[in-house]
Amino acid sequence: MIAIPGFSTPAAGADAPLEMLSACHARIERQCATLLRLAAHLSARGVDDEARQAATSVMRYFDLSAPNHHADEEQDLFPALLESVAGSDASCLRALIDGLSAEHRALEAGWRRVRAALVGIAEGDDALWRANDVNESEALVALYERHIRCEEDELLPMAARLLDDEALAGIGRAMAERRGL
Repeated sequence: MIAIPGFSTPAAGADAPLEMLSACHARIERQCATLLRLAAHLSARGVDDEARQAATSVMRYFDLSAPNHHADEEQDLFPALLESVAGSDASCLRALIDGLSAEHRALEAGWRRVRAALVGIAEGDDALWRANDVNESEALVALYERHIRCEEDELLPMAARLLDDEALAGIGRAMAERRGL
């Protein structure tokens, strides 16, 4: 069984933007786990109601929420962090941010490849689901795992140290506005 919608993830609001980003990471991990379970489910049972629901759920998340998450970081968090440091610290931070931004592009490209196969599954047709799609899904999940670990272990703790309440409030307002809150 795929377990849709899965376990709940703690909610965090725009008044706590770093916690909101971290909560989003947990939701991404949950969707990645669903994607991996879906591959196994399709091998065992083919396309059924659970598979269609899982494919639809994963597509909805990565089509809507993931782009907002990347924008939260690239348009708000990254610039605020760069503004908060100077000198050699800025160079090190710039390298980290450039790497994470490049990973966002790789994640988006990987998602487009996986999504193409999920559309058929959501519509009840697994003719497009091939071994290559399993490999693409696994590669996407592995990249997300590495990316999230870097953000959780390096970026968010750094942001908590460097950003003052005013900067965090600004990031939170932008995040809320992006979501129409």
